Amino acid sequence: MMKKKPREYYIIDGYNVINSWPELMKLRNNLAEARDTLIRLLSEYGAYERYEMIVVFDALFTDSEEHVEKIHDHFMVVYTGKGETADSYIERNAYDYVRMGKEVHVVTSDGAEQSVILGAGAYRHPSKEFHLIMKRAKKELRQNYLNKPVFPVSRNEVSSHLDAETLAKLDALRKMK
Repeated sequence: MMKKKPREYYIIDGYNVINSWPELMKLRNNLAEARDTLIRLLSEYGAYERYEMIVVFDALFTDSEEHVEKIHDHFMVVYTGKGETADSYIERNAYDYVRMGKEVHVVTSDGAEQSVILGAGAYRHPSKEFHLIMKRAKKELRQNYLNKPVFPVSRNEVSSHLDAETLAKLDALRKMK
């Protein structure tokens, strides 16, 4: 029996990605919509690739406590608490997951953050590069699963399951109008 490979962890700097991806930059005037769009895109990608996904948004200048929304078993959204940046949350959690033996990938274009992540033993993906990876995965999904109609191998007709006498009687009934 083949052992299942453990899920890889992806920790994404949400606002960094929103400010890097063209389709999300258009939504910067409505951050709630930009966040929702990013969450939907990442959730689909994570489910397709079978990754653990954590999206982190800064709440640095609020008085709120850290807030975590579990979207499903393998996807959560974190809003950092008062006084904590997304970077500090990401650094701390990447370090902890790596120490637990997890394969961790961090998505951010912040140069200082990337250096810290590499030092912690995690992989880094600049936001624009990750955007291209997701676009390729979506294209692959369409090609492999969504554009291929499924036809039966052969026709399954009733006549192939009936004896000659029954076929003759049915043919006679059909012709009797």
